[in-house]
Amino acid sequence: MLEKQRTIKKSISLEGTGLHTGNTAKITFKPAPPDSGVRFVRSDLDGHPSIIADIDHVVDISRGTTLADGEAKVYTVEHVLAAISGLQIDNLEIELTSNEPPVGDGSALPYVEKLLEAGIETQDAEREYLEIDSTMSYSEPDRAVDIVVTPSDTFRITFMVDYKNPALGTQYTTLIDLEKEFVEEFAPARTFCFLSEVEMLRDAGLIKGGGLDTAVVIYDSDKGQVEVDRIRKALDLKDEAFVGETGIINDIPLRFYNEPVRHKALDLIGDLFLIGVPIKGHILAAR
Repeated sequence: MLEKQRTIKKSISLEGTGLHTGNTAKITFKPAPPDSGVRFVRSDLDGHPSIIADIDHVVDISRGTTLADGEAKVYTVEHVLAAISGLQIDNLEIELTSNEPPVGDGSALPYVEKLLEAGIETQDAEREYLEIDSTMSYSEPDRAVDIVVTPSDTFRITFMVDYKNPALGTQYTTLIDLEKEFVEEFAPARTFCFLSEVEMLRDAGLIKGGGLDTAVVIYDSDKGQVEVDRIRKALDLKDEAFVGETGIINDIPLRFYNEPVRHKALDLIGDLFLIGVPIKGHILAAR
């Protein structure tokens, strides 16, 4: 694993729409000095308040990770942080012109491509690690989540999901080498949801910027095209939508046979960044 801290060589920007808020936003990644960490700056607010990207500033994890400091908030940061963590960048200023980063295609790939375009720069400062020296476990029965962390000389993830859905089945993935696998094998994995969740999420004031080009929607109804048409009309979706034969709305091809579980691993990589230092340990997660 890397011995020195890293940042980017130059500033670079990306524009788009936030997944849940539907707000248009420009995100600009800027180089930052050693030991400064990662922080979001809300340039649209008076005084340009900043929010440190760490666990102390997490205020909500219900449908994405929200960070806040005082009145300043940034929603759905996990894909941005996954890109930063996956590229092993330690120091960065992230300027936002709204309260949520652009969703792009629902993966971390748009951020990864921009950061690589900016170039990675090694800094003259040692990189510290959180080294796991004993096995730890965490369980959340209400959400059917189990996590075990064991000692390892490197950062590893093993993830399994079982949503009791024919289109998904039981899915498994493992990441062994962040540097070699992240960009091509995990960054492109898109977010997903079930058709039955779509209306509920919109009624809750979420996914205002969502569409079939920002997520993989999995069919989980027994009412066929009638239900798809009803939800499409209720949400005033402009996209064509049909049940298809694969269990995925519009038969949108997956980028990987196990893309949903890879995306879960991607989200985990982003959320683990909030610990504040990279981990040397093996994370085993099941949901």
